[in-house]
Amino acid sequence: MIRVLLADDENLIRSALAALLALEDDLEVVAQAASGAEALAMARAHTPDVAVLDLQMPDRDGIGVAADLATVLPSCAVVIVTGHGRAGHLKRALEAGVRGFLPKTVSAPVLTEVVRTVHRGGRYVDPELAAEAISAGDSPLTPREADVLELAAGGAPVEEIAARAHLSPGTVRNHLSSAATKLGAPNRHAAVEVARRHGWI
Repeated sequence: MIRVLLADDENLIRSALAALLALEDDLEVVAQAASGAEALAMARAHTPDVAVLDLQMPDRDGIGVAADLATVLPSCAVVIVTGHGRAGHLKRALEAGVRGFLPKTVSAPVLTEVVRTVHRGGRYVDPELAAEAISAGDSPLTPREADVLELAAGGAPVEEIAARAHLSPGTVRNHLSSAATKLGAPNRHAAVEVARRHGWI
């Protein structure tokens, strides 16, 4: 029996996924979560074999949760499902150790087969997303610039970003300026939009 954790902040989608997976004789949904923090807590409590995570949750994205799971529960394979797949998301997901990446538009048979595939140690990436990732190229941002830009996405002031990133305000301004320049954006807000559009943050 493959033990599955589902994490999606949309209750209807999460419930539908749970119902679909429950139809399979070899799959058992052992826990459900509505946020990244809850997903990690449930993973610790229930030790699932496979975690199916929504890319975008209110507190953090599924890729960040996947990176934490790789440390907390390395035996758990992660599948990311998304309604807004971008090439940069796929690259970040693979770097975080995600074994499956697919859009929410896939059929139930595909999802169940992907869960089995990653549990066996295999990988599955949606072919269209893979093709987009290859054609999009790599992010021009350094990991630190991407982090700072992501913290700026909510409109936080420089001082708050500096405190959260454990950097000085001057260093934060330099990273934001550099990111905006690399992305050809007139300001940090536009830079956030460009980076999000490509899936780089």
